[in-house]
Amino acid sequence: MLLELNNVSKTFTRDGQEVRAVQQFAHQVESGQFIAIRGPSGCGKSTLLMICGGLLRPDCGTVRLDGQDLYALSGEGRAGIRAAHIGFVFQQFHLVPYLNVLDNVLTAGLGITQSATVSRNLQSRAMALVEQFGLIDRVDHLPAELSTGQRQRVALARALLNRPRLLLADEPTGNLDAEASQVVLDHLQEFAAAEGAVLLVTHDSAAAKRADLLIGMESGCLVAPAETGGDV
Repeated sequence: MLLELNNVSKTFTRDGQEVRAVQQFAHQVESGQFIAIRGPSGCGKSTLLMICGGLLRPDCGTVRLDGQDLYALSGEGRAGIRAAHIGFVFQQFHLVPYLNVLDNVLTAGLGITQSATVSRNLQSRAMALVEQFGLIDRVDHLPAELSTGQRQRVALARALLNRPRLLLADEPTGNLDAEASQVVLDHLQEFAAAEGAVLLVTHDSAAAKRADLLIGMESGCLVAPAETGGDV
């Protein structure tokens, strides 16, 4: 089992009121799965994704990646796991504005101890991804010089640099037109088909239909998973 969540809960306090973002959430993710998570705004989807990625400690429950309890590790230990095994793709891209396309892709390697050989390998891997994503003629461009779809492709290439086993994608097509969305979703499907695993948070029914399994969330709780292919 690649990722296992066991009775995970997270509560925030806002304006003196408790907000139960995630409640007793339990699910397993296997290699090769493409899972979409849907639900109304504020239901806890993004919070759940951050917990899965080792970015937000739950109040209770366990999150295991390849059997390793992420939150039993130190912050440094979790950072190492994230860098080596987890890729993140966000709606807002989070590209560094003063770095060009190649250097933005290479930022994913900053969390890995690099020998000269590792550094050369990452450079080669980054250039291969830039070419794969159709960005070779934009390799020296800054994010502001790219289209929205191109920026998301840079973000996806960055997420794939370290050959992660798990991709966590939070509304990655939310700012894209239909054509650019299809390109991103094609790459997510290819990643899962190559024995990676994808957790996709989306409001887009067309994006959700690309997944093998649909998970619904309401008020922080899991709604019974269902195979995709019908109305979602």
